[in-house]
Amino acid sequence: MDVMRVKNADEGGKKAFEILKEGIANGANTFGLATGSTPETMYSYMVASDVDFSDKVSVNLDEYVGLDGNDEQSYRYFMDQHLFNHKPFKKTYVPNGKATDLDAECQRYDGVIADNPIDIQVLGIGQNGHIGFNEPGTSFDATTHVVELTDSTVNANKRYFDKIEDVPTRALTMGIQSIMKSKKIILMAFGKAKADAVKSMLEGEVTENLPASVLQNHGDVVVILDEDAASKL
Repeated sequence: MDVMRVKNADEGGKKAFEILKEGIANGANTFGLATGSTPETMYSYMVASDVDFSDKVSVNLDEYVGLDGNDEQSYRYFMDQHLFNHKPFKKTYVPNGKATDLDAECQRYDGVIADNPIDIQVLGIGQNGHIGFNEPGTSFDATTHVVELTDSTVNANKRYFDKIEDVPTRALTMGIQSIMKSKKIILMAFGKAKADAVKSMLEGEVTENLPASVLQNHGDVVVILDEDAASKL
């Protein structure tokens, strides 16, 4: 893995955007996108740029079960507000959190991924080492699935909700197998809260107990870290 150290999240987002831009110049058309605070600066640089995404495809990692795209806490809403409303894509895919048959929705989304092979996948990392919503213990062979979110993930996400009881406890997520099929992966991590997970991801054993460690087995990963996230390396 290529580890890139930056001063802060803004510089990290700029670097990630530059990698995306270089990828586009080399023919990348389909992007796996993430939500949460980590990629926000990258999206800001995408929006402010003159890069045209109208012929590109995006495939998002995950969505909360029970929230539709009009809910301000849904990941579809997040993506619309931070990127898609400002930089239209040819097609944007986000799992349907309101699907009545979640198993069928997982199969449908696997089909979306198969039909749109991801050129560049953007990731963050959870404090417990999750990528997407693939929590510790998730099989590396998993494709799109429904996950019961761990207490640490719920607690990490509660800052976005009025009270912890409002935080969804289940999500639909792209599986680790699908993530690993991406041609290139960019993982960003900012802040001291991510330092332990980053150290384990880069220097620990490859284990399903720390999902992000599987990235050691991928041939093209760029890890962008601010000083705090890299502090324990």
